[in-house]
Amino acid sequence: MRKIRMTTVSKAVLWVSAAVPFAFTPFVSAQALGQLVPHRVKLAAVEYRGKHAIRITEDGQVANGEAYAVVKDAILHNGSIDVDLAGAPASGVAEGARGFIGIAFHLQNDRFEYIYLRPTNGRADDQVRRNHTVQYSEYPDFSFAESRKQAPEKYESYVDIEPGVWIHYRITIDGTKARLYVNGASQPCLIVNDLKLGDSSGGIALWIGPGTEGHFSGLSFKAVP
Repeated sequence: MRKIRMTTVSKAVLWVSAAVPFAFTPFVSAQALGQLVPHRVKLAAVEYRGKHAIRITEDGQVANGEAYAVVKDAILHNGSIDVDLAGAPASGVAEGARGFIGIAFHLQNDRFEYIYLRPTNGRADDQVRRNHTVQYSEYPDFSFAESRKQAPEKYESYVDIEPGVWIHYRITIDGTKARLYVNGASQPCLIVNDLKLGDSSGGIALWIGPGTEGHFSGLSFKAVP
């Protein structure tokens, strides 16, 4: 069996060194399960669309924002997070499901910030839905509904994505600023200049929203001073 070198980044032992996928074999993918702490989700090591991946689904009825898996010992202040992810509505869910999927960061107890995607909106035949493909939120005080009430359009944007398809997702964080880059684009599809937890540090988690079957592969992060 191929031996994988584990690398410590900002005191966190991850599945990967920077830019190397965490799951080369089912064995290593299963090993990655041990580096995740589920919070109201079910985890499984699977093969999905040509990649070894972690599948995440809700564990029962879960309130919006509360379904995620925490990466053990991963702490980030400033830096970047990279992952391949694919989100789609789970079978049998309500029509409003969007395949919500993303990354939570600056996790502090039960508070965190997150940027997520609504993959079914990416090619919807409705411009308003397309405008809501990408979303920044903070749990529990700054939900998508609160952001639309306080500052319509400021924390949402469009990007061309599809449900159930692998998407390369990259967040950069610098102080109170965050940028999301999708599928290797040189320009961000979402700019946040006022992170609600301020110039903060905290954990990282794989996040899904209501009615989602999510897949994650190749997670890595890099901390910078």
